[in-house]
Amino acid sequence: MESYLFSDHFDLVTPDGAITQLKRLDPRTLEVQVAIKNISPAFVGFQLDKEKILFNLKSTLAQLGINGPLQEVELDRKSHTAQVKIHLVAIGSLAAQMLDLLQVGAYIGKLFAADDRRRVRDPEYLSRMFGRSDYHGRPLLSLGGMQGSKELILEKVDGRTVAYLAVLDGSLSYEPSIQGVLPTLEKALHHSELHLRDLLKLNQKWTPDAPRHIREGELLLVRTLPLHIRTVFGRVVDSLLPKGYQHTTASILQPDTTASGDIYELFGSSDTELADIPLEFYTLEPHREHVFFADRDQLKICLEDVNSLFKAFETAPAPLHFRTAIFVVKGEQLLQLTPNDWIAREPRHNDFPGLIHPDRQALMAERYIKEQPDYPFLKAIQDGLITSEGILLTRYFPSPLMKRMLLSDQVLRCLKGIYFQFPSLSHGDFFSHEDRSFLLDLAKFGIPVFWVDKTTNKILQYVPKPDKDTGMFVPLADIQTFLRSTAFGIYGSNLIAGNFERELTALLQGILEIRPRMQHPLLNKDTPIALVTGGGPGVMEVGNRVAKSLKILSCANIADFRGNKNAVVNEQRQNSFIDAKMTYRLDRLVERQAEFNLDFPIFLMGGIGTDFEFSLEELRRKIGSPSPTPVLLFGEPDYWKKKITSQFQCNIASGTIQGSEWVSNCFYCIQTAAQGLNIYTQFFSGTLPIGKSGPVYESGFAF
Repeated sequence: MESYLFSDHFDLVTPDGAITQLKRLDPRTLEVQVAIKNISPAFVGFQLDKEKILFNLKSTLAQLGINGPLQEVELDRKSHTAQVKIHLVAIGSLAAQMLDLLQVGAYIGKLFAADDRRRVRDPEYLSRMFGRSDYHGRPLLSLGGMQGSKELILEKVDGRTVAYLAVLDGSLSYEPSIQGVLPTLEKALHHSELHLRDLLKLNQKWTPDAPRHIREGELLLVRTLPLHIRTVFGRVVDSLLPKGYQHTTASILQPDTTASGDIYELFGSSDTELADIPLEFYTLEPHREHVFFADRDQLKICLEDVNSLFKAFETAPAPLHFRTAIFVVKGEQLLQLTPNDWIAREPRHNDFPGLIHPDRQALMAERYIKEQPDYPFLKAIQDGLITSEGILLTRYFPSPLMKRMLLSDQVLRCLKGIYFQFPSLSHGDFFSHEDRSFLLDLAKFGIPVFWVDKTTNKILQYVPKPDKDTGMFVPLADIQTFLRSTAFGIYGSNLIAGNFERELTALLQGILEIRPRMQHPLLNKDTPIALVTGGGPGVMEVGNRVAKSLKILSCANIADFRGNKNAVVNEQRQNSFIDAKMTYRLDRLVERQAEFNLDFPIFLMGGIGTDFEFSLEELRRKIGSPSPTPVLLFGEPDYWKKKITSQFQCNIASGTIQGSEWVSNCFYCIQTAAQGLNIYTQFFSGTLPIGKSGPVYESGFAF
């Protein structure tokens, strides 16, 4: 796969071949052997019958009047070479002079694989390219201008798309100075990297009123408006030329030139004036077609199908600890993936020395980047070898060290989504702090990120919460609900579920019922609600289960509580009632709590973690983030007095919360759903005494 990506040549053509032997057959014909080396392993010609292989003569030779019909071809896939026998036939005296000059070592042309499967059949495939440009602003398809031209007529002929290019009035001929240029041209042909057509143009003259008919033994050079093609190969269709006309074997228009197809070389015998040049087209490799994601209807349909994506990931090569990646540009490719299509990398442990050794740090970081399986695809995009827009499938979420490449201009234009199976090779389902920052960066630059999640058996998209530097992975159908929702949340013990489920159900059901009557920014008929928990067992599971039963978006911030030998931490399995989620490693537990961003917290019975969460919500209200909203404390007053009152009164007595005593009016101890609903109704109606101007409750909360 990697050699395919890094090939300098399209898969329908070989590099140019050089003459290795010459044999004179007659004054106007040379038989030459041509050797072609370094053929891409992906060259389609290796798989085709020989009659589908064409030799495309260099246009420099064709414009001088040389034709190069193919006689024999032998391809060697193992050595990536070809041996070709060509007859070089001179049409006119100028061509005969050039034949006399040709020597061994001159590069004279390449092979083209005329694969019927790659013929463009629908004119729409080409016409949609009008007005579009590549990364450098060059038109993808035009005749004489960026927006295309009315002179380019696309028709469907015999099951293929044919473009008829109108021939301009007049024809080309050569000035006498061309005689002195021929030896230089022959020398230049020994350097395959040189472009020689400009030398010919300096010695060509245009006669606007010259006739455009053809005589035996003469070459007719005609001109059309310059044709720009960057998405297909073009080929002159001899069978559609007027009777008696034949085009030279320099008949292939390549997609890697900016203004190809303005001069055509014809020979034969006919009194019919040539009116147009018929071209058929062959598609490039899908990743080089310059095709826009918006035009990939089948791919978009596949990405909406959960089963298609899960099946695609099943084709990723084993073992599971290998990092794997594939860049997909069309639906057929996604549906037909095989293990050989993926790039796989065995992970290596890397200890970075840090900024104390900046040179070593930079070198090791660069090496690490190049070891990632997504690197070859991103590098190919940057180098222009991938030009079609598509999606990146990767077994593990990309390393944040790939940020530089993923956010580069070229990649941003091509990459329309990242799909992954697992957040981390070393930590499973749990993202690092750097991962979450990276997710925000990708979202800000418009690259959607999707979790193909086996736990929920759904496709989850990363969605930042508006006005927050946090986000969650959300089911596709629930994204708008998540974005517009007011967040209620449950804090409490992972060990004790308690007997709150019935009252919690009644409370949330009551909120849904009063919502249509409210006009508050946080609760009204147009604002859905979501419920957020820590995602574990106990009261968290109760909360998520109640939310699911009421069709409220059920969310969770899930921490990695898997066994730590140095700490007494209960492992908390993820409960099965979660729709949207974000995950955290244990070293970022404080950060995780700060990112709950609840509008309306609800506390149930809990231990040290719940105490911390209470303090955090108390602090958020003290500093004004968010503005004061009621916090419900479910349970008996005595329980919450033991938790809260002594600390609150100690702070008052010591003067350490002077001016902030009002925070106590944000907390309300309740035992029933009706009490909680009464508090919410007062708040949303604007009658609840809360905030700096409200009362101070000696217990630290209101009964």
